[in-house]
Amino acid sequence: MAIALLCSTLLTTSAFAQWVFSEPLTYFNSSTWQKADGYSNGNMFNCTWRANNVSFTSGGQMRLALTSPSYNKFDCAEYRSTNKYGYGLYEVNMKPAKNPGIVSSFFTYTGPTDGTPWDEIDIEFLGKDTTKVQFNYYTNGVGGHEAVINLGFDASQGYHTYAFDWQAGYIKWYVDGVLKHTATSNIPKNPGKIMMNLWNGTGVDSWLQPYNGANPLYAYYDWVKFTGN
Repeated sequence: MAIALLCSTLLTTSAFAQWVFSEPLTYFNSSTWQKADGYSNGNMFNCTWRANNVSFTSGGQMRLALTSPSYNKFDCAEYRSTNKYGYGLYEVNMKPAKNPGIVSSFFTYTGPTDGTPWDEIDIEFLGKDTTKVQFNYYTNGVGGHEAVINLGFDASQGYHTYAFDWQAGYIKWYVDGVLKHTATSNIPKNPGKIMMNLWNGTGVDSWLQPYNGANPLYAYYDWVKFTGN
């Protein structure tokens, strides 16, 4: 009887425990993260992912770089988790790059290359105006949920914490702990990888403005945290 009660207590405790994954981003932790290398996403991405464009500063931050190895050729950076994560609170402390035609991001993603539908939840900074942040999501490849939020500060000038709480019935986005936007329709359900990238666009001037070729450009990430249900 005592053993049965103990087992019941353990099961109840674990069912309500929160699972936390926290990464200080002070070094390349190859057991839990990958650097994209040697290929391009194509379409609107006008660059090639390079592992060397992901580095770590002496101050303890991850730095994603946008560089140019030769005329009109560009290298960019992407860092992604090896594991997938589902419902919970996703947080990042970061400072995006500022320049027309580029994007600095924090998001979750899964898709056909993972054998799943395309589900994605985004926090994106368009370098043309870093006093704003764009929130978006895709469910089975269907997007069109963009929300552009005025920050009241220039995100490229300092570190701030950006987050989204993803649950079965909603996604809530936060800036420095303050709720800024809520979505409740057609919410994604498939666990995805945690991803961060910096890239320059092509053919999307109406969205990003034309990229002027300025480089090197840098986005900085201080830490990432996931608190699962």
